[in-house]
Amino acid sequence: MMHKLFSCGLCALLLSASLKVTASAQNAPLVLQRDGRTISLEPYAPNILRVTFSVDRAAVMNPPGYGFEAEPSAQGWTHTRDAAGGDVFRSEKMVVRVAPGELAPDELPQRMPLDALNRRLREKYFGWWKDPHTFSDALRITDAAGKTLLSMRTWTMVPEATQADAGTKSFRVAATFESPANEHYYGLGQQQKGWMDLRDHEVHCWHDYSALGGESVCVPFMVSSLGYGLVWDNPSKTTIRLGFNGQNVWSSEVGDRVSYFVIAGSSADEIYEGYRRLTGVTHLLPRRVYGYIQSKAIYPTQKQIPAVADEYHRKHLPLGVMVVDFLNMTRQGNLDLDPTRWPDPAAMNRHLHAMGVDTLLSVWPHFSKGSQFYDMLVSKGWLVHTPDGVPDPGGFKAVIGPNIDTTNPAAAKWFWQEIRDRYIKPYGFDYLWLDETEPDIDPAKDVFWIGSGRRFYNVYPLFHTASVYDGFRRDFGNSRRVMILARAAYLGAQRNGTVFWSSDIFATWDRLKRSIPAGLNFTATGLPYWDTDIAGFFSPLIPADYHAAHKPLIDGSDARDTIGNYEDYPELFVRWFEWGAFQPVMRVHGERNHNEVWSYGKQAEPILAKYLKLRYRLLPYTYSVAYRSYRTGAPYMRALFMDFPDDPNVANIPDEYMYGPAFLVAPVTEQGTTHRTVYLPAGCDWYNYWTNQRLHGGQTVDVDAPIDTLPLFVKAGSIVPMGTDEGGVRHTQKIESVKVYPGADGSFTLFRDDGTSYNYEQGKYSVTRLIWNDAAHRLRHEGAPAWSGPDSAVVSVVGDAPAIPCN
Repeated sequence: MMHKLFSCGLCALLLSASLKVTASAQNAPLVLQRDGRTISLEPYAPNILRVTFSVDRAAVMNPPGYGFEAEPSAQGWTHTRDAAGGDVFRSEKMVVRVAPGELAPDELPQRMPLDALNRRLREKYFGWWKDPHTFSDALRITDAAGKTLLSMRTWTMVPEATQADAGTKSFRVAATFESPANEHYYGLGQQQKGWMDLRDHEVHCWHDYSALGGESVCVPFMVSSLGYGLVWDNPSKTTIRLGFNGQNVWSSEVGDRVSYFVIAGSSADEIYEGYRRLTGVTHLLPRRVYGYIQSKAIYPTQKQIPAVADEYHRKHLPLGVMVVDFLNMTRQGNLDLDPTRWPDPAAMNRHLHAMGVDTLLSVWPHFSKGSQFYDMLVSKGWLVHTPDGVPDPGGFKAVIGPNIDTTNPAAAKWFWQEIRDRYIKPYGFDYLWLDETEPDIDPAKDVFWIGSGRRFYNVYPLFHTASVYDGFRRDFGNSRRVMILARAAYLGAQRNGTVFWSSDIFATWDRLKRSIPAGLNFTATGLPYWDTDIAGFFSPLIPADYHAAHKPLIDGSDARDTIGNYEDYPELFVRWFEWGAFQPVMRVHGERNHNEVWSYGKQAEPILAKYLKLRYRLLPYTYSVAYRSYRTGAPYMRALFMDFPDDPNVANIPDEYMYGPAFLVAPVTEQGTTHRTVYLPAGCDWYNYWTNQRLHGGQTVDVDAPIDTLPLFVKAGSIVPMGTDEGGVRHTQKIESVKVYPGADGSFTLFRDDGTSYNYEQGKYSVTRLIWNDAAHRLRHEGAPAWSGPDSAVVSVVGDAPAIPCN
């Protein structure tokens, strides 16, 4: 009831008729003064606004924090005052209303009445009746039609008793927003507790390797079902409580202002375009990375890497990248490869490259005491250290050592140059795995070059991945694409050629189930490239008398050297691998004796081969939707709320998603199960990919899912180009078929380029636009030719009636 009273009262106040006097906004922000408080409204586009509050005017006037690239632009914005004295700031996309500075007591939010004596007694003993650090500068943002997007009730700045940085004022800062009952929330990085809709949850937005369920990663960008995104501009530990008592509370441990961006969008993709504008593009990865990455923890010697690749080749199985994981050095921090185990890495890479296989090398940020560069790094202050200058090794053994401080530009440049000159130029490694990027040593009591670890708790992954990405681009220009595998992220880290993975999770059915919504919320944060260690990293402790809850669907008795007595692990591996074929990047990894597709028994191998080949057949489709992510910032692993905003049933489905515009993926996550229910979103028809059965949307169906079948549906109106199953390994992949799923008009843009350089940024690529006219039952194509010969030899329409060729 209090929520309703506040909402109605504020709405009446803020929606007063505007006065006719207007003032055009220039590129400078609209700055308002309120009794010692400063408020800034700073546009970046017609649908993007930065909102800042502080008791310190200088803090308000400072630019945004780390992660942002965009410049302000107030073009098209105007400022007026309404009849009640409130400020109105508007564009063609948004209207922002700020309450007048001096509201009468009866215009402010009130608790239910309490007698004066009761209030005096409570103030005497508890002092909570009026908080001097909380301010009622109410703000409401609507779209151009008047629909409310976001309402802020109050903001708070509580001075810290102990300052985070010497000579700098710091506060605990917070803002409180309204949370309508029908609003749902997504994104905020990675939480591995099984949540899809984040409403009614408390999100700890900070990097935490040991978080319940698996590592949490903070990227403080949230997307609302009401048509806006909120980017919180504070890198310290932040707690976000969503939906409790009809409100959302964002609270950060350290700051000198409340600062956030609001992005309005009529669609989810418009919101992601705004995030891209603010924080940077998601570059295309090397094309081979979209295929298959083979890894395990670890291949300890050089001879094992080409032997595995040779076996894939012998079995006619496609392979894109082989991984040289950690523990490859003589000593942590020497930045070398142990020559007793890696006698000729250059020859190994030449052998792999001749097969069309690239390599991904793990390089850690740690430098142990006594290693080659340790003393130099200490003398320059280039290691993360305590306030008294002592490098912090955390709780690790001395052989691990502290982290390099890549927030220091000189240290970052040195780190890249050593990687370049020790691994890339002499040996020919292609890509870098930058592990431990949280950093894994808790920085709360440490100092970075940019400031205290408390103030800048979450930014290290942005700087660390940038040290390598920027170095690659500086030294190699457009000639070779960057791919960096990283374990943590922050705002803007998507622009560093990065793939993020879900960290070192356990190889269990529970983790498989929870990983799906973890990945969907991560990509919903505006970072399209995410994957998992198929099928988990750590092995659980398996009791000597262990038996699966149900009879395993895969007999692993011929794979005991791999699975021990974890009898249902081959089944788990198969189910996870099937899902992995529809992750943005497909990569196997984990602590196991063997981890190749032939390692889990004769029953598992043909199923794994089936999905590996399907991954490659779909490469033309996947590569094209990845290009769309580059152009728009929108992910292609898409939670259902993005594409079906008018269907309330999809708001909290944690185990289904769209892979690009065509495929609905519904992984099986229960052991021993051979069917599952799948909700088909309303508003369109769907096809079962395996049977071509057509079904109406808006219903839940029970789907057969034997162990070799991933429940997979295709949206009516989809056009799916497919290549050969060895595509991209040795040559440019040929378009083998184009499947059309009738029932609605549709289009698809097929993208092709050299797959290795950044020349596409200069327009060196080709596109073919495929357009399906459902009424005419006709497919036509525009732009570059995508195949030779007649359409009838390539195009097929699911169903009985053949398509009418257009040429």
